[in-house]
Amino acid sequence: MNLNKVSKILILNGLMLAAPTMAAELEISITNLTQGNHFTPILITAHDNTSHQFQAGEMASPALQKMAEGGDIADLMAAATGNNELTVGNPTEGLLAPGGKVNEIMLDTQSMTHLSIVAMVLPTNDAFIGLDAWEIPTTPGTYTINVNAYDAGTEANDEIVNGGGMPGAPGIPAAPGMDAGMNGTGVSDTSTNDKVHIHPGVLGDMDEAGGISDLDSRIHRWLNPVARVVVEVK
Repeated sequence: MNLNKVSKILILNGLMLAAPTMAAELEISITNLTQGNHFTPILITAHDNTSHQFQAGEMASPALQKMAEGGDIADLMAAATGNNELTVGNPTEGLLAPGGKVNEIMLDTQSMTHLSIVAMVLPTNDAFIGLDAWEIPTTPGTYTINVNAYDAGTEANDEIVNGGGMPGAPGIPAAPGMDAGMNGTGVSDTSTNDKVHIHPGVLGDMDEAGGISDLDSRIHRWLNPVARVVVEVK
């Protein structure tokens, strides 16, 4: 083969290898699939393949604990921003109600390659919806992801609605649907798993003025998945 031709091929291959990752413009929608649970403000982040908002089997960070127990995404968002990640915080401008959907969340990923989404599930002690470092496809199209609820492992699931929501304070902050009971004695939680793991769901009961739980088993119980995320890669 002609040496000039070889040189041209090598130069061309070098340029191809050096080409930057093409940015993807995303349009995201999120649907709450539960019958009676709300999602607190949602945090969406685009990042590289080394970053995680959470990881199953690992201890929750203080920022994740704050979100999972009280719905506060501020520390997670600040950490992501400090790590040069791209963020969309609270696209619903409040809670996402059962069966609710938020559409047309636009995100230019620039050089980022992965997507994560978190939000607390209310009313629970420390459950959250979690999409961990989903690799953004490079092929344009519409992609559907069913998202599970995770347990942060930071608090016993006593199912008592008492205004608790600060990290380390037992109890559930509130039942936004105003459909919880009261005077529950508390569910006996014997789990020793203090790592992030798939949430076992709530027990609840049907006693509005007592029983073991303040949650209503006819309203607040769920089966995974709890959320549906649709990502359109443009």
